[in-house]
Amino acid sequence: MTINTAREGHTYPGIDYQVSREAIMEFASAVKAGHPAHVDPEAAAGLGHPDLIAPPTFAVVIAQRAEAAVINDPGAGIDFSRVVHAEERFTHHAPITAGENLTAATTLERIRLMGAGAMVTTVTEINDGAGTPRATVTSTLLVRADAEGEQ
Repeated sequence: MTINTAREGHTYPGIDYQVSREAIMEFASAVKAGHPAHVDPEAAAGLGHPDLIAPPTFAVVIAQRAEAAVINDPGAGIDFSRVVHAEERFTHHAPITAGENLTAATTLERIRLMGAGAMVTTVTEINDGAGTPRATVTSTLLVRADAEGEQ
């Protein structure tokens, strides 16, 4: 299937995400984020936070769950088996902490056809329960063309 450039600008329904201490600690361990505030509630409290602080790149865990709507949208025409991750950027508005209920909505920001593929950029806005921004995650994927050269 060809990538549908008409989907550019489409915002997908948001997802809810409950930030747990366990998720933060597991992520911190996986990325070797060694600051005590990622694993010790007292260390986080000493910095003025109500609970563990997520490492900055933890936002990708939430963003990828929201971005799944783009990949699973048959109307977008993106064959995930042909995707190579090109870039990920984070804009942090406030720390993400354990115990928060966050929402994340992804917009298919840009589709740029190029040669034998396409560059697809998504922007995921992560907010707390009051709608206050926590992080913005911008992800760019290279979608390689299939054997016939179709994107």
